[in-house]
Amino acid sequence: MAQRALWRGAISFGLVHVPVEMFSATREHSLKMHFLDSRDFSPVGYERINKSTGKAVDWGHIVKGFEYAKDQYVALSDADFKHANVRASETIDIASFTESAGLSPLYYDTPYYLLPGKGGEKVYRLLREVLAAERKAAVATFVMRGRGHLCAVVAGEDVLTLITLRFPAEILAAPQSAARGAPRAGIKESELAMARKLVEEMTAPWKPERFRDTYREDLMRRIKEKIRRKQTHVLTTEEPPEPRPKAEVIDLMDALRSSLKLRAKHGARAAPAKRASKRA
Repeated sequence: MAQRALWRGAISFGLVHVPVEMFSATREHSLKMHFLDSRDFSPVGYERINKSTGKAVDWGHIVKGFEYAKDQYVALSDADFKHANVRASETIDIASFTESAGLSPLYYDTPYYLLPGKGGEKVYRLLREVLAAERKAAVATFVMRGRGHLCAVVAGEDVLTLITLRFPAEILAAPQSAARGAPRAGIKESELAMARKLVEEMTAPWKPERFRDTYREDLMRRIKEKIRRKQTHVLTTEEPPEPRPKAEVIDLMDALRSSLKLRAKHGARAAPAKRASKRA
C-alpha cells in the first residue's frame, strides 16, 4: 500500500526553495496490547470524562487548551496553531550547515524521508549531492501537526532524510557521579591498550539486518502457543524465568584477556551480533 505524504512544503535556504514531500521512515513494531476486564476478558475502553460533571464527552466537543494558571485555561483552535508561524508551517527553514558527525545522538528523535516535489527534482538532487560530498547536515526548523520542530536534513543513499531533533530544553543533564572528574578512574595503560585491541578486533561494518527484536519474537511465540492450547482466557501463573546474567565486580585485565583469547579461538563467532530486546 502506497504511503501518503505526512507533510508537503519546501526546503528553504538563502533564496533556494526545494519542493519536498515528507514520508514516514519507520513503523511501530511493538505488539499492540488492549486492557481487558479480568472477570470476563471484555475490552476496557478509554473514557473521555468531564472532570466537573463526571459525564462522557463526545470527540466533537473536545478542544485543546493551555493551563496558564491553576484550573484556568485558554482554548486554542487550529487557526491559532497556524497563525503561530504561518511561513514555517510551509517550509523547512535551514538555519545553518554543520558536520554530520558533530550532531549528538542525544538530540535524535524521529527519522522521515524527504522526496522531491513536482518540479524540484534537480535542485533536490543538487542539495543531496552537496550534503553527501561535504558530509554536512542542514540544521533547520519547521512546523508539523501544530508543533514546532528542530531538525537535521542529511543525505541518505538515494534520498534526503529529515531527523527531528530535541530542543536543548528537552535534554536532561547527566546524573552526577562520584567518579566524575577522576583521571581515568585508576585505569592502567596496559588495560587501556588491551581494551583498544578488543574494540579493534570487534569492529565491523554496520549491518542492521543482523539485529532482531528477540523480545517481540519470543512474546509472539508465547502468544501463538497459548492460542494453540486454547488458553486464550487463562492467565499464566508466575513462573521462575531463566536466570539473567548479573553485574559482578570483575578483574578487568582477566576479562579483557579472556575475551581476546575467546575471539582468537573462535573468531567472530565468539561475539555474535547482539539482537535488540525492545519490549513490546
